[in-house]
Amino acid sequence: MRFTSSLLLVTLSLGAASVCGQSEARQIEFTEFDLDNGLHVILHEDHSTPLVAVTVLYHVGSKNERDDRTGMAHFFEHLLFEGSENIARGEFDSYVENAGGILNANTSQDRTFYYELLPSNQLELGLWLESERMLHAKIEQIGIDTQNEVVKEEKRQRYDNQPYGQLLPATMALAYSEHPYQWTPIGSMEHLDASTHADFMEFYNTFYVPENATLSIAGDLNIAEAKSLIAKYFSDIPRGVRNIPRPTVVEPMRTAEVRDTIYGKDRLPLVVQAYPIPAQGTPDYYAVDLLNQVLSGGESARLNQRVVENDQLALYCGAFSFGLEDPGVTLAFAMCNMGIDPSQVEEAMNDEVERMKREVISERELQKLKNQIEYDFVTGNQSMAGIAESLANYHTYFGDANLINTEIERYLAVTPEDIREAAKKYYESEKRVTLYFLHDPKTQP
Repeated sequence: MRFTSSLLLVTLSLGAASVCGQSEARQIEFTEFDLDNGLHVILHEDHSTPLVAVTVLYHVGSKNERDDRTGMAHFFEHLLFEGSENIARGEFDSYVENAGGILNANTSQDRTFYYELLPSNQLELGLWLESERMLHAKIEQIGIDTQNEVVKEEKRQRYDNQPYGQLLPATMALAYSEHPYQWTPIGSMEHLDASTHADFMEFYNTFYVPENATLSIAGDLNIAEAKSLIAKYFSDIPRGVRNIPRPTVVEPMRTAEVRDTIYGKDRLPLVVQAYPIPAQGTPDYYAVDLLNQVLSGGESARLNQRVVENDQLALYCGAFSFGLEDPGVTLAFAMCNMGIDPSQVEEAMNDEVERMKREVISERELQKLKNQIEYDFVTGNQSMAGIAESLANYHTYFGDANLINTEIERYLAVTPEDIREAAKKYYESEKRVTLYFLHDPKTQP
């Protein structure tokens, strides 16, 4: 993660307030095209604030890694701030901060995403920086060694020493036996330690190529001027010469529930359940996502009402769709109250799932859900960075950037019967993973 100066933050806050006053459900207009080298470019012009978001999405995440070199995609998120042939080591951040901007990056199972938020008169700076990252990054041993320690510390803070830090790694390892979603982006420190300089160069030359990237820019820009600058900084970058590997494995469907117990320092028991769900963008995904919002969308949601409010078995109980490019999972979890047997919590959670299979939700409940969906879509397009990211995601995953305007229609088309059928189809007990996280009495509190 990158951290930045605060000069632009006040402007960003004012910009958000300005956008809030705009009309609801505005259409996001954009221009898109490909350079000859395969780089896909998306431009959204908006003069409401004097800001521009320069973002590059590389279609590489942890699912693209070798099973003996996990963690590589996330490692590169850190490594590629080290510098380039024309940017001294440690100065990448300084360029942006000195211009009054902010920058960051993140890695998921499916992508790596970099962005700069800059005053609009600094658009060229953002383009130069990202072109340097794509073409001239320095993959040097000193940077590899430095970032190796940074990543190890991140793992200690976010997973090893965090309450319930093993929730996601342990659950995904049981939910997938074949697909590379079985490991999380942080990967294995042993794999990173074993990686050679040649391994890092191979990864960079394979995935950090223009045909595997989407340059998405949103904000106070002139389309013609932006096109000219993009050509200046990106058109001479050559295509890659390697095949870009994409996993083709299909995770086999379980025929028996998988159960496990993990003991650790956490004081309160945690119940975690994972159900396999369809990939993002598929017709059933929208019904599943709304199903999870029935179960977990706020204090009046069913899991909260049953497990927390009525039965008083847990401090929190909810579920969410972990939607991914390939079939993902629903994660349901509950933090048990002190002295409560986790099996009681699990039984109550299962009862609510079974209820979803038997009954259709009311039209009133469905309308409430759809109102929330509409609100989320409107507020999700309030920032230039959010717009640029959404445009890049929709193009990369679905080949249709205009889903930023139309995906809401897929949610609004879901019926109560669709939600019930999704529960029957995907929330079967024999397909489920159930984990208990329990306190190990031999550990210190």
